[in-house]
Amino acid sequence: MRSVTKLLLKSTRLPARPSRETFGLSPEHLRMLRALKTPAQIQKFVDALAYQYADTAASPQRVLREGKGHCLEGALLAAAALRVNGHPPLLMDLEAVQDDDHVVAIYRDRGLWGGIAKSNFAGLRFRAPIYRTLRELALSYFEHYYNLRGERTLRAYSRPVNLSRLDGRHWMTSEEDVWCVPELLIAAKHYPLFPHKVARALPRLDRRSFEAGMHGWVKH
Repeated sequence: MRSVTKLLLKSTRLPARPSRETFGLSPEHLRMLRALKTPAQIQKFVDALAYQYADTAASPQRVLREGKGHCLEGALLAAAALRVNGHPPLLMDLEAVQDDDHVVAIYRDRGLWGGIAKSNFAGLRFRAPIYRTLRELALSYFEHYYNLRGERTLRAYSRPVNLSRLDGRHWMTSEEDVWCVPELLIAAKHYPLFPHKVARALPRLDRRSFEAGMHGWVKH
């Protein structure tokens, strides 16, 4: 596992500098994304979007225009903002059982990993760049990842998915749903966080932690 992580680190290391490309974005939307200079600013912007419960996969340009989005769409917007400011557009899929998967836009600063995400669960959003490996980053979401029965549901994480592979499908600007993104995430290699025997013995979350994580949660 350690050698795989080192390989992924080398393959995704790119300097952070503003890109001169427009990526097909409108001038207005390009300015909006370029104004988000840091991951923390991107997270604040993503948090401000209205959370929508819909079976959609809207492109970042659509999300900017409509001002709403869910987990996947928030991660796509974050990846687009990272890209126009010089980072590669990387996503990581967190795979769960008896629960929805979660998608995180990931970035590196000084060789360490961080994450940006949209969620109604308080603990499933921003991660400062302090994690040496992707496994460490994924594990940081474990205690906060549970379903409405209080079951801890996170089981695996994917290798980084570079969305530049989908530039030909116009993932940043398409007016149609970009289902090619979740398809690529599902197809990506995933790594288990712990053995199945451990998963079967996991206790449910205590009520205090459950209620703290649900702070601000809105039921649809």
